[in-house]
Amino acid sequence: MPAGHSQIKMFGMDIDGVLTDGGICYGGGGLEIKRFHAHDGMGLTLLGMAGLTTFIITGRSSEAVARRGQELGVTEIYQGVDDKLACLRAMLPKYGASLEEVAYIGDDLADLGIMLHVGFPMAPADARDEVKRIARVVTVRPGGHGALREAAEWALRHNGQWEALLADFQSPRKRGESRG
Repeated sequence: MPAGHSQIKMFGMDIDGVLTDGGICYGGGGLEIKRFHAHDGMGLTLLGMAGLTTFIITGRSSEAVARRGQELGVTEIYQGVDDKLACLRAMLPKYGASLEEVAYIGDDLADLGIMLHVGFPMAPADARDEVKRIARVVTVRPGGHGALREAAEWALRHNGQWEALLADFQSPRKRGESRG
C-alpha cells in the first residue's frame, strides 16, 4: 500500500436516504415501516466479515433500524442523534481509529458535519448536491437500492480485501449462505 494511503477501519452510515429510499411509512399505533434492500444487507455483512467496525448514526429513532442493524451485526447503532460528529468522535478511541480511517455514507444536510471530517465521505446517487460535492465516492445506485452495497465494495477494494472475500464466497462451503 502506498505511503499516505489510509486503510478504512470503520464504516458508518445514515439510514433514511442511504439504507432506505428516504420514504417513511406510518401505520396505526405509532408503527413506522422502513424498506431495506438485501444487497445493502450483504454489503454490511461483507464489511463485518472483513473486520471493519460498522456503525449507524441517525437523527431519527425506529425499531426497524435497531432490528435490521442487529440482524446484520452492525457494531454500533445510535439513533436520535443531533450531533453526528460528536457521536463518532466518542467512538473512535474504543476502536483505535482516527477520523481519517472512517468511511461514512450520508445523503442530506444533516450528514455534512460528519462527512466534512472523515477520510472517506460517500454519498448515494440521489443525495443532495451539497453532499455529493464533498463526497469522495458517489454511488451509481440511489439510496435504498444498493447504494450501501456499492460503497461497501468500494471500501473493501480500497483496503485490498475484496478479492479474498470474493474467493471465500466462491468456495463450496459458502455457496447459498447469505445474511443480506
